[in-house]
Amino acid sequence: MKRYLSLYKTFLAQYLKILMEYRIDFLIGLIGFGIIQLSGIAFLYLIFAEIPNLNGWSFEQIVFIYGFAQIPRGLDHLITDNLWILSKSIIVKGQFDRYLLRPINPLFHLVSEVIQFDAFGELLVGIALVIWSMIKLKITVSFLQILLFILTIISGAVIYTSIKLLFASLSFWIKNSHEILWMNYSLSDFSKYPLSIYSKPIRTIITYIIPFGFTAFIPASYFLNKGNLYTCVFGTFAAAILSFIIAYTIWLNGIKAYESSGS
Repeated sequence: MKRYLSLYKTFLAQYLKILMEYRIDFLIGLIGFGIIQLSGIAFLYLIFAEIPNLNGWSFEQIVFIYGFAQIPRGLDHLITDNLWILSKSIIVKGQFDRYLLRPINPLFHLVSEVIQFDAFGELLVGIALVIWSMIKLKITVSFLQILLFILTIISGAVIYTSIKLLFASLSFWIKNSHEILWMNYSLSDFSKYPLSIYSKPIRTIITYIIPFGFTAFIPASYFLNKGNLYTCVFGTFAAAILSFIIAYTIWLNGIKAYESSGS
């Protein structure tokens, strides 16, 4: 563990050096992601200007869910964004060989190469929305709730990463799985709103098949006193573990099936 922490610090230092050469790009990316998230809230505000609640959910409650959704997604974006490149070009160009030749875990090496600091735009907006909505809803916070909040946020980030890893790993067989990954990752937008507003087939897909529901709405329901501890918190933790086991198994089998290819 100490070795990998030291290696991660080295990768991070190298990436920061690269980032400092393109400071304007970093700031534009950070501001851009912040604006995108705020535009979603503006859309919600316009909807609630016409209707008092959405299927029994108030504006402040949905803002809490929306903000909650941004935090695990932002963490995943920050740490594992290089999986998008795996699905699009690394295997197609035969560049995965170098990850296999070095004496460290290939997945660790892959995700450590890139740190997407513009994800702080998502994280800051998400945290701000959660705090604002908690104040408006007068939600009291205990030490236990803080621990459970952290647990569900980390679990949600693991689910995001697992889903991304699973579909990115398909590129070991089909060379380019970027479109499949993008199509399935886009389903995460459904988790920003109460699942009860969707039809049963959609609820089933994003709860049991591609479990984005456990990244936002389901755990957020517990903190809004609309769900129980076992389903919303422990269920989210269990979904994270199961998702990662499945995704990592596919990743390992993909490595076994990998055949170097040139551009």
